[in-house]
Amino acid sequence: METEDFAADAALFARMRAMWDEIDPAPADLVDRMVAAVAVEDLSREYALLTLVSADLAAVRSGETDALTLQFTDGDTSILLHVTAPEDRQRRIDGWVDAAALAVKLVQGDREWSAELGAHGRFAFEDVKPGVSRIRMVVRDEAGEIREFQTPQFEV
Repeated sequence: METEDFAADAALFARMRAMWDEIDPAPADLVDRMVAAVAVEDLSREYALLTLVSADLAAVRSGETDALTLQFTDGDTSILLHVTAPEDRQRRIDGWVDAAALAVKLVQGDREWSAELGAHGRFAFEDVKPGVSRIRMVVRDEAGEIREFQTPQFEV
């Protein structure tokens, strides 16, 4: 009995699909336009604009310290990162965010560090191993909506 019901439903759906294809066919380029729209949305959401503010790899306090300053923005939220490499070769990342951040994490592969958010959106990560990293935040926008902000990957 169930097989007959399934066959009847399949036939009904096939007739409905044929009717709609005749009455209101999908545009020929619909699939291509949808793929492009999703790709653009993913790019704007996934990748914030990366601006290399300065890459002064000369000494900051001593001949053994390197520094890098990075700025990321998605148009609504901006984050400034100052990465230093002291003598012990571990990294320190100092950051500032201009949005009302609720949480901030540094991600390296499967490892995550959380940081406390201080006054004026300040945060810091100490003893960070060199490698590809990303900052992920939960922020509250001007309309009060909570959303995630994340930077593209960068090397520390």
